[in-house]
Amino acid sequence: MPGPLVAVLDYGIGNLRSAEKALRHVGADARLTADPALVARADGVVLPGVGNFGACMRALDEHGLVAPVHAAVGSGRPFLAICVGLQLLYERSEESPGVAGLGVLPGEVRWLPEDVRRPQMQWNRLRIVRPDPALEGIGEAPWMYFVHSLAVVPAPAGEADVVATCDYGGDVVAAVRRDNVLATQFHPEKSAEDGLRILAHWVASCGGGR
Repeated sequence: MPGPLVAVLDYGIGNLRSAEKALRHVGADARLTADPALVARADGVVLPGVGNFGACMRALDEHGLVAPVHAAVGSGRPFLAICVGLQLLYERSEESPGVAGLGVLPGEVRWLPEDVRRPQMQWNRLRIVRPDPALEGIGEAPWMYFVHSLAVVPAPAGEADVVATCDYGGDVVAAVRRDNVLATQFHPEKSAEDGLRILAHWVASCGGGR
């Protein structure tokens, strides 16, 4: 029996196959799609993202996926955002002034400090600041792979969403959780066994398959 149906949103940005392949590896029936009907019936939805905040928001809109994202989040089904996908959930980004984000979470995206190399393109240790089911079994300071030049800064109303940070010129938000929404700045699909373990936990939360 196939695992839970997971819609990996395909909006023409970057290489999304690695996320799809990793999700399949841990048991999901993962499918790259821009079909709102498939997104609506999926057991879980994944919003990957690489590149420029504004370009990603425009591509989401051009592919007709903004409303399906909001519907998926509002449905209570497991929703996972990765890298720029995490950033898109917030209200705005310094990278693309005047471009509104999805506004699912309160806060904005800011450039990493000028005194560190941008992008952060390296393995870095997580500091888990509150327990989360997806982070179980990965230890207290697991290594994850990051590629980003900006990071989210939650508004006061969103500070409690932070579940993990890393140290890169100061505390950088590495993962957030609000209800059914889990989002990571790092790439779990590129983070070896611990990253796959996070994806496996998330896929398990999507249900028993069909």
